Amino acid sequence: MSIGNSPEDDRPSLEDDGPSIGRALQEARTDAGLTIDEVSTSTRVRVPIVQAIEQDDFSRCGGDVYARGHIRTLARVVGLDPDPLVARYDAEHGGRPSPTPAAPLFEAERIRPERRRPNWTAAMVAAIVAVIGFVGFTLFDGSDGADGTKQVAEGSTPEKTSPKPPPAKPVAPKPDASESAIAAVPQDKVTVKLTAVDDKSWISAKSANGKLLFDGLLLAGESKTFQDDERLDLILGNAGAIELFVNGKKIEDKFENGQVERLSYAKGDPEAG
Repeated sequence: MSIGNSPEDDRPSLEDDGPSIGRALQEARTDAGLTIDEVSTSTRVRVPIVQAIEQDDFSRCGGDVYARGHIRTLARVVGLDPDPLVARYDAEHGGRPSPTPAAPLFEAERIRPERRRPNWTAAMVAAIVAVIGFVGFTLFDGSDGADGTKQVAEGSTPEKTSPKPPPAKPVAPKPDASESAIAAVPQDKVTVKLTAVDDKSWISAKSANGKLLFDGLLLAGESKTFQDDERLDLILGNAGAIELFVNGKKIEDKFENGQVERLSYAKGDPEAG
């Protein structure tokens, strides 16, 4: 019996002549005394996918990004270091692709103020008043009479003063776009909006009472909005591809592609979340 050895010394070796990825995960799970159902419940990875990965079949993962994420998640649960497993997966499947710059995130729920149009009616009224004034001055301005008063041309009518247009009502400033988006969210509920920006992502959403609201893929460009009276529990399979708004406010946390995130939000978040 050696002294000072850590539990990692008993983990399966990942050398080139060691067990495969699936075999290493299976042996570690068995050593940990866990069943496939227990691993599936703990990681939220479905049982058929866990079984396929342990048989080194990654075709059910939905792509390399999800395969890496599942390998990391399963390795942590059964007590293995995930990095050598992911490195072996990359070596056996053509290597990790070079990162591509993410497309600019669009501004969700952004209400853009409309540009004010020129007030042509007021301009036309002002022009008409000016023309009438000029014509009236030309037609009705006679020469001074003998008594020093001006004579009105025969057959003419006294000049009528055109009514001035009523003063324009002041336009109230429009609220800021972000404030409008937040005000539109019910204050007595928790509201979460998820958008897959430049890649697909598997997501799961549950209400506070454990009811499953959604479990599946969110394709690039698609959005989902969820509400609950108390709390929403989320799992993001490819968190780096997701833009997240909670109660009308954008979550600025930076997630990595392939990263699995478990999040919970309640009323009043993101200040509390």
